[in-house]
Amino acid sequence: MKRMPAFHFAAALVLFGAVSADAADTINTQELAVRVEKLADGLEHPWAVEVLPDGAYLVTERPGRMRIVRDGKVSDPIVGVPKVSARGQGGLMDVALAPDFATSRKLYFTAAIASSQGSGTEAFSATLSTDEKTLDAVTPIFTMRRFTSGNIQYGSRIAIAPDGTLFITVGDRGNRDRSQNWQDDAGSIIHINADGSIPADNPFRDGGKALPEIWSKGHRNPQGITFDAKDGKLYTVEHGARGGDEINQPEAGKNYGWPIITYGRDYSGAEIGEGTAKEGLEQPLHYWDPSIAPGALIVYRGAMFPEWDGNFIVAALKFQLLSRMQRDDGGAFVTEERLFKGEYGRVRDVVVAPDGALLMVTDEDNGALLRISRAQARNG
Repeated sequence: MKRMPAFHFAAALVLFGAVSADAADTINTQELAVRVEKLADGLEHPWAVEVLPDGAYLVTERPGRMRIVRDGKVSDPIVGVPKVSARGQGGLMDVALAPDFATSRKLYFTAAIASSQGSGTEAFSATLSTDEKTLDAVTPIFTMRRFTSGNIQYGSRIAIAPDGTLFITVGDRGNRDRSQNWQDDAGSIIHINADGSIPADNPFRDGGKALPEIWSKGHRNPQGITFDAKDGKLYTVEHGARGGDEINQPEAGKNYGWPIITYGRDYSGAEIGEGTAKEGLEQPLHYWDPSIAPGALIVYRGAMFPEWDGNFIVAALKFQLLSRMQRDDGGAFVTEERLFKGEYGRVRDVVVAPDGALLMVTDEDNGALLRISRAQARNG
């Protein structure tokens, strides 16, 4: 069992705010000045963004729409998105472009889908028409096997592995015990091939101990998942209850503890489970208390901010910020810089653009797509 580093950092946590309130703000961070530019607003609870080959942006809105943002203009909704269950935390959520999208036009997306049994997380493949107006060949490739009532904790991020397989996060749907049921997709990281079939390296491919699509269990509500482009390692970030938001490194067949162990408490203040550690259950790489309500996660590998190489950057809803976290040579998180706190709203997604800039979307009624680039040298 891995030893858990304390959530208190060796270096001080630093907050930085905007120098100006213009459409393009210059913000001094700990190491450099950045420029925050609004590329589009008027988006209704945007959940995810991807960069198209020509530099335009594909954005999802939770009520069930995909749109293209190009040259500051927001397109009409793309036709062909299936009906989603846009209730509570549910709706249209993540989108990811296939590695060969430039030629295949193929993409993947996730949504909360309703049935007579309730709702649950579902993933689809589709192709975007060349005129960008229609989704064609929309095909379910993963559907969680048990739909239930309630409209919270769907998880629903996608990460594409170097071999083209998909890792998909699924939350516990508000029923914590489901995270320890190995015959239930809830509270899991799912691993499938691009067509929905089961990869040969899945730990439970034979379906004996667990469902064959399950990669790891014991997760509460993971809403961030990413691969480090340098070493190919997989990382997730997930919501705790009151405290106990976690960064994990999901490995095949392992159990990450929720709700048997956790660093959080119930919203009532009551203790959850059996404490913070138990033999056979994995420790997080890091946890937050109080919670920041994490959204998406990236490991920064880009040309624009070499000072941030290898840093973890986490979108945060509750505190309306980006958390930039640095690790030491042993892999322990040692500093956290909280960027943009309260400046732009609830940050749901963060991605690295091809030029190394950061893109983020704000999960608001009047949500925005923002670009963070390098500014001129800071003053003073």
